Amino acid sequence: MAREIHYEIFARQGSRGGWRMIEVRSERDSALDLARELMADGRATGVKVVKETFNDDSGEYLTLKIFEDGHNQFKTLPAQEDMPNALPCFKPDDLYSYHARATITRLLSDYLARNKLTVTELGHRADALEKFEATGTVLQHAIQRVAVAQAASTTTPVQQIVKRLLELTNQAMQRVYRDSRKGVFVRIEAEGFNALAAKLANQPDGGYLLNGALALYLREAKGWDDKLVRLLTVIERADGDGKALLLASIDAIVAEVLSGSAALHELIGPRENFGGQLSSLVDLFLGIEPQGERAGLIALTKHFAADDLPEARTAIAARLMAEFKSVKRLAPASLFEEFQTLRRIADRLVRGIGKYLSHEDLVAAVTLRSKRLVTHETLGEHIADAASPEEKLSRLMFVEENIVGAENKRKLATFIVPLITAPFFESHFQNQKVPVLSRLKALAALQLRVRRSGLQEDQRREIECLLDKLGCEVEARSKVLETLIANAAGPVERARALLTLCTGEVLTEGRLAAKARELVLAQLAKPGFLTGYTAQARCDAQAAVGELMDLLGKAGISAETGLKSIAA
Repeated sequence: MAREIHYEIFARQGSRGGWRMIEVRSERDSALDLARELMADGRATGVKVVKETFNDDSGEYLTLKIFEDGHNQFKTLPAQEDMPNALPCFKPDDLYSYHARATITRLLSDYLARNKLTVTELGHRADALEKFEATGTVLQHAIQRVAVAQAASTTTPVQQIVKRLLELTNQAMQRVYRDSRKGVFVRIEAEGFNALAAKLANQPDGGYLLNGALALYLREAKGWDDKLVRLLTVIERADGDGKALLLASIDAIVAEVLSGSAALHELIGPRENFGGQLSSLVDLFLGIEPQGERAGLIALTKHFAADDLPEARTAIAARLMAEFKSVKRLAPASLFEEFQTLRRIADRLVRGIGKYLSHEDLVAAVTLRSKRLVTHETLGEHIADAASPEEKLSRLMFVEENIVGAENKRKLATFIVPLITAPFFESHFQNQKVPVLSRLKALAALQLRVRRSGLQEDQRREIECLLDKLGCEVEARSKVLETLIANAAGPVERARALLTLCTGEVLTEGRLAAKARELVLAQLAKPGFLTGYTAQARCDAQAAVGELMDLLGKAGISAETGLKSIAA
């Protein structure tokens, strides 16, 4: 796109006067100087400079106001003139601070991604700033967003903050244009940065000048990976008096690259799903070398493994947490795979907990992702194709085992209780076509998962009792215990059969298991039990009692209670 640029200077007189074009100039500085002279000489009560960029492709001019000043733009009380409390930045150099660069990255993320630029490059390259200005409203919208947010905590009008921010931004941009024309930013290759950094190390504006040289050095990069290759090549040669300054500058630029999702997606490459992309980010953060031919990414993982580039690693940790908290599903096709991927990533991230990633941040991220999965829509879809009510409950317990957060587990329990109390759930376990012991064992297995779960205590007990109640009803209808007692030849055989049920995880814990234990104790109290048991055990009395006590303990009967009940 060919660009023809000129600057139009407008002025007005009086509070109600309209804008009148005074002159057109081709030089930006000259146009701004004239506008300021008009105000200083009193020849105008308001001035503005408009940049006009001609687009050969469309045949139209793109208009952008780059400066405005005036005595009657808005009324401001003297108490509201306290701009140091209203402005986030006070001088052009403030725009290069860490927090300012982070804010600019956030506000201009789409623009930077489209043009494959970092904030450092945008802030030090005249050609990039010219193109940015030519976009029209992007800059104005960014400034307005900052001004609105800042005005919310001050008494200063939004218009006044916008005006001052525009002035500050224009000063910074003019500085870059001026320095670029004067050749202040040195164009060198990788091997020349050591000497340049050493020369600039003790200068007040050394960081600004070095970043300008780095921005020019990156201008010919073909993409994000090529930018990393170029930057890390400079790092590998860093040495001497300017090493600290050079490492700090490159670390900051690499951090800017990694702060953008578009750059990371290009660096990592296509993956099967979002879970695969996130796993690759974890590998990068942990310094695990990836497969493939991306030289920049491979070199970066080596630096992370050596714990170099602290600002860049902090940036990737922040991006990782931001992606982890996003609403995108890790594995949209399957909730089983979703939770398996979630657990796998969380387990690996635990290895990275330290100065870049806190345990609290990781738990908060997993809790938030869990919250988004415990919904009617997601859980309903998860259990919709289950073959039986038993499998539905099993799937919900699988969810419980893989989510984090007390509130998430509390919400999950509100799905479990209605399932267990539904008529079809009871009908499934009362089906006489299925062997009764199989049904009881399935109920006991489900109850055991509930007992071992992290559900809140009151909800866990409620669900345990509901499953035990159903177990009692199944046993009562089939008369399992009554039939066992009737078919056994004597008290020893009955006790052994009952203990087999109690220790074989066939009976639900609660009233049903307690009923079986009472029957065991009743058999122990039958006359001649110990003599008969010892005879069947084919060992001495002491060994037989020891074996019996072990069985009773596994069945939930204490040795003291068992000994008191045994009849000789």
